[in-house]
Amino acid sequence: MGQGVKGYARALYEIAQVEGDVDRVSDELFRIARAVESNHELRRALTDIAIPFAGKEQLLQELLGNKASPHTLNAIRFVISQGKSRELVEIADTLAQIAAAETNKQVAEVRAAVPLSNEQKAALAEALNQATGYNVEIKAIVDPSVIGGVIAKVGDVVIDGTVRGKLEQLKQHLGA
Repeated sequence: MGQGVKGYARALYEIAQVEGDVDRVSDELFRIARAVESNHELRRALTDIAIPFAGKEQLLQELLGNKASPHTLNAIRFVISQGKSRELVEIADTLAQIAAAETNKQVAEVRAAVPLSNEQKAALAEALNQATGYNVEIKAIVDPSVIGGVIAKVGDVVIDGTVRGKLEQLKQHLGA
């Protein structure tokens, strides 16, 4: 990770902390980073140097509008205005790690086909705490490609509790 990425993430963390909105900004940026990561057209639009900042800003407003806090929108605008659009995903992920570390937690990226309730997140956090030995902070992402269950990634550890994952394990066990 470049020092610049860490510096930008730290600056965004400190701004969000002053605004009293660290959890929300961290969570929203993490989700937006996943969308940018998985959507080639969005990634290209945000990183294309031929598109002026005003055009990128308008795109963000159209996409996020009332779906993200003003603090999150300002953080993204700042990153883009500084010419760091290509590092947005890495900056968002680093910000999430910094925010989690400040509360002695590890980020757990959890993918499920449907939104998780607060109770489900709490139960999953407890299970992941026990399974990994980390005190985790859940960052839940709705991913329609997940069929039944969840996929959790904590650091380098991936736990696949999906129906598809279990079928793959069974296939490998049977030598099919």
